[in-house]
Amino acid sequence: MEFAGHFDADVARVLRTLPNAAVTITTKAADRAADQRDVLIRVGGRDAAIVIEAKRSVNAATARQLAHTRTGGDLPMIVVAETTTADARHMLAQHGIGLVDGLGNAHLELPGLLLHVAAPRAKGRPAPRPTRLTGKAGVVAQAMLLDTDQAWHIQDLAAAAQVSPALAHRVLARLDAENLTEVTGTGPGRTRRLADASALLDLWAEETTDRHVRHHTLFRLGRSADRLLTETAGALNDAQLDYAATGAAVAARIAPFITAVPVTEIWITATADAAAVASAIDAEPVTTGHNLVLQQAADDIALAFRRDYDGLSIVNPFRLYYDLRHDPRRGREQADRLRQEVLAL
Repeated sequence: MEFAGHFDADVARVLRTLPNAAVTITTKAADRAADQRDVLIRVGGRDAAIVIEAKRSVNAATARQLAHTRTGGDLPMIVVAETTTADARHMLAQHGIGLVDGLGNAHLELPGLLLHVAAPRAKGRPAPRPTRLTGKAGVVAQAMLLDTDQAWHIQDLAAAAQVSPALAHRVLARLDAENLTEVTGTGPGRTRRLADASALLDLWAEETTDRHVRHHTLFRLGRSADRLLTETAGALNDAQLDYAATGAAVAARIAPFITAVPVTEIWITATADAAAVASAIDAEPVTTGHNLVLQQAADDIALAFRRDYDGLSIVNPFRLYYDLRHDPRRGREQADRLRQEVLAL
């Protein structure tokens, strides 16, 4: 396999990490207007024109943007980057975009060529990233997703997310760098509006994590999953306990296409006594055969922007998408349907 074209030394260095790959840097043709189109890949004696898109790093948001704004018309695209994330690699492959990165990952599907290389996991602690969208920074991202038309001042965004102005500023700076915001004005009057909600959702879902989650598996009598959710929520309301229902049981209420509800999941506050909550809702702790799970996380981030829905306290729709994604029981499939039918992103 050989790459020949007009690209810089960094791109050439990454391409040369491919097994049995030769790279030749040529002079840019005078009649070509775009550098990235002056590239040929030679496989088995056959030449094919391709588009090279060079990036320093590619995360889920960048991958979403590349998929929607790909250049080169019908020419195959290959993204060459120093680093990529797992979600970004998955998304690029889904959209038929090739990838080679400096970590040792590669995925190319071209006529006469199918190449997939997965880099071994790096040992040691990963390099720090700027303002990851997790914890309270993730709440800032959710605030923007929940009001995509808002032109945000830093103070207003901080108040909506109940975080410090300094953290809100750091998150906005990160989104500016990812080209996810539209900036208007200067100085204290500067505002930012979300420019790409779909890409921000991908980035937040990729980076956010829940800290120190505890799961309490319970069994409570209920004639159906729907009745179990209604009656459990009613008992929690009567006991004046803070909670937010999530998972497939909630999705089945707001998105009827989701039918598999094996377990009802409910977030409760980190300070709540799980045994006392179980007693208040007349549920019994079990190790097998559970139909109800109480979940607690160290920072209660999962309860941010919870809302009332027909007498139930439920997580916000973006948090619901995230929770479904992490459900091992067809969760990714259900999350994708929720995203398409309810979030429309």
